[in-house]
Amino acid sequence: MLGSGRRRSAATYLTDEVRTMTTSSPTSTRQVNGVDLDTLMATVQQIKDDPCLGACRFRARNAWLGGNRNRTTVSEFHGARQDIPHLQTFTLEADEPPILAGHDEGANPVEHLLHALASCLTTSMVAHAAVRGIAIEALESELEGDINLNGFLGLDPNMPKGYTEIRARFRVKARPEDLPRIRELAEFSPVFNTITQGARVVVDVQAS
Repeated sequence: MLGSGRRRSAATYLTDEVRTMTTSSPTSTRQVNGVDLDTLMATVQQIKDDPCLGACRFRARNAWLGGNRNRTTVSEFHGARQDIPHLQTFTLEADEPPILAGHDEGANPVEHLLHALASCLTTSMVAHAAVRGIAIEALESELEGDINLNGFLGLDPNMPKGYTEIRARFRVKARPEDLPRIRELAEFSPVFNTITQGARVVVDVQAS
């Protein structure tokens, strides 16, 4: 999220008066787990001083490509009371495996969900550990989820259409005494909370 020139550091968007923190000075910054603590803590302080700055809106645009293929693009988000462009447009391809009449040209949507959960859990653990001075040398995970296609295919109205259980197994290289604290930090993950607590989803269909 860091940039220079006409695209400023994301931290500088927090208020119109905030100076560039990381791109305008050659001085080194404090880092724990590769996280720039000076930038992160400056962001935290700004939101603490003005809680309204914490309200964000993330966006994704999707287009059907035929069959079971579709493509999502992500180019900007809303935060700190304004739209903030990413340094590039991100593209996510989705398809289904042949057994579900797809061509296997991308991970399927429920696999994308596993990716979203894995990456959000990882980010949350690493960033919150950094703020607490907990060093992590390595972290990797494996996720798997259970879905019964009888629900998705409409064969059994009593069968859930989505995941009934997701298991995330993490391997962390850190001090043994820090492992329970790192596990607790997973609960700061927005995706984890969205899945476990639920979110209101509004689907609107209009003529093109």
